[in-house]
This record gives sequence, C-alpha cells and structure tokens, in this order.
Amino acid sequence: MEQRRLGRTDITVSALCLGTMTWGRQNTEAEGHAQMDYAFDRGITFFDTAEMYAVPPTADTYGKTEEIIGTWFQATGRRAQVFLASKVSGPGPAPWLRGGQHRLDRANIHAAVDASLRRLRTDYIDLYQVHWPQRPLALFGRPAPEGLYSDGGVPIEETLAALGELVTAGKVRHVGVSNETAWGVMAYLRAAERQGLPRIASIQNVYNLLSRRFEDDLAEVAQREQVGLLGYSPLAGGTLSGKYLNGAMPAGSRRSIDSRGSRYGAAGVDAIVQRYLDIARRHGLEPTQMAIAFALRQPFMTAVIIGATSMTTLESNIAAADLHLSDAVIAEIEAVHKSNPSPCP
Repeated sequence: MEQRRLGRTDITVSALCLGTMTWGRQNTEAEGHAQMDYAFDRGITFFDTAEMYAVPPTADTYGKTEEIIGTWFQATGRRAQVFLASKVSGPGPAPWLRGGQHRLDRANIHAAVDASLRRLRTDYIDLYQVHWPQRPLALFGRPAPEGLYSDGGVPIEETLAALGELVTAGKVRHVGVSNETAWGVMAYLRAAERQGLPRIASIQNVYNLLSRRFEDDLAEVAQREQVGLLGYSPLAGGTLSGKYLNGAMPAGSRRSIDSRGSRYGAAGVDAIVQRYLDIARRHGLEPTQMAIAFALRQPFMTAVIIGATSMTTLESNIAAADLHLSDAVIAEIEAVHKSNPSPCP
C-alpha cells in the first residue's frame, strides 16, 4: 500500500484510509473487526472515525463505532500500528450529545476527547479533527442557514487553542479539520502562526466524480500550504455504483435508513452516473474502482477514505489502489465533468 506524507508532519499514512461509520448500525461488532483485520493485512494502517458515529446518528448508536474499534485494539494489540483519526462534533440538533449543548469551545472539546479515548481504549488519538465548523455554513449539500458570516459564538482561535491543549497533554498528536472552506483553512493556519498553536495537518472533505468543488479553491490551499485532503465519500454514498438508478432503494442501504436525504438524489444525477458507468464498461473497469482510482490520482489527495458494509465491497474497494487509469479514461471522465461540473456540491 502506497504511503503518503501527512501535511508538514514527519508522518506517512496509507493512501487508502478505512472509514468506519457503518459499524454499530449497518454492521455488527464482529463485521467491523473482520473489516479491520482484512484492511490491516492489506496495508491499510489509517483508520478514521468520529464521536458521532454510527451514521445516521441517533442516541442509541452514538459512540458505538469508537467502541468497536476499541474492542479490536484490545483483542489484537495493534493500537501502535494504526494511525487513528477521530473527530469532535460541531453544533447541531443532537440532544443526546452533551445535553444538546455541544459546541467547539474548550469545555466541549476536552469532554469529547476524553469520552472518545475511553471508548477507543487508548490514551491518544493520532489525528483529532473538527468534524464541521462552529460557524453557520452551507454544508452537506444543504442551503446556507441564517447567521451566515458569524463565528457561531466560538472563534476559530478558541477552538484551535483547546486542540493545542490536547496536544500538550499528549491526548492528541496532530489536528485537522473537516467540511471546511478555503477561508476556514487559512484562518486556522493564521491562528497557528500568530499564537504558536498546532498547525492543522489535513482537511477531510467530500471528493468524488459527482462532487469536485474541492478543486475550485481548496485544492490550491491544500497544495501550497501542505494541508492535504482526506477525501471522503469517493463513491458518492454508493451512488456511483449505480445501485440507486431509476429510483431503486436497496434494502439496508444508507439511503433506505437515513431520513436526512442525500445530496446525490437530485434531479438529473442518474443521467450523469450512467455516463460514468458507460465509461467503465467500455474500458473493462469496475465503476467503483474507477471512481476510487480517480480520487487517488489527484495531486492534492493525501488519502481516500473507503468504507463498505460487505466484505466483497471492501475487497473491491481496496483493490482500486492498484488500478491505473489510462489517458483515454481520464479524458472521457473530464468530458462528463465539463458538461456538468459538480452536480452534487
């Protein structure tokens, strides 16, 4: 498995990162353990989770994914061999999370990391990320809320200072952000430089054939500032497999159990997905592997986060790391993209 440098740190991580958010809801503990065993044996030593997982988030499943990872560490003794990333939740409607008062302030960040460490059965997290910003933004394909351009009551400097305390305490080794904008990344970098705080090493944002907005401005920030992308949802929540075409709703699929809706369910998306499926068919490729390989080849990409509910899908996704896309395939992909850039922002 290819190793890539994480930001400006001296750490390298596997180019594929194992996503975990289905464990505890769509997958059992035993299935989660089996996925970690398989991925680890094939060179994936980078696991990503979050306090809010499993997804879709509920009071009953909150923290379950971290617990499953923790029992795997306990059973295998492989904690030191895994680069572990987790996240602190931003504000939002989750009354089960710290009494519904969760914010990206000092008290919440300290409480969140301590709870995650207990569930994960470890005394440190390698990369601790802000899951989404405190300030109001258009996120996850939804329109911008009221209060746009305020700081939401917690300035970035306060959030980063709290993360810095965790680094000093040894509970966290590196810090990062997720679902951020170019302005947000630069604000974190300025705060780190001006106040002597930890420099963010990465940004975890969506990136796939249907959602390439990262290229608009964040790609330049990522490369020039060496804050590499950890690209999530490379298969657009399974959409690029074709399983949701023509209104199909497979039993047990993410869309079938998540009432929040999907950014990939917009009108006209089926036609674009079909064009990508046709490219893969013409060139004898698995559509999902083509999509992952495309994400992996981007110069701003540190790691692509893959996830699966079945071992068959996981095996196929991991095999995409060895796939080389020809110039002809890339040209056809770019032609589709040019005809309708990022239809699912």
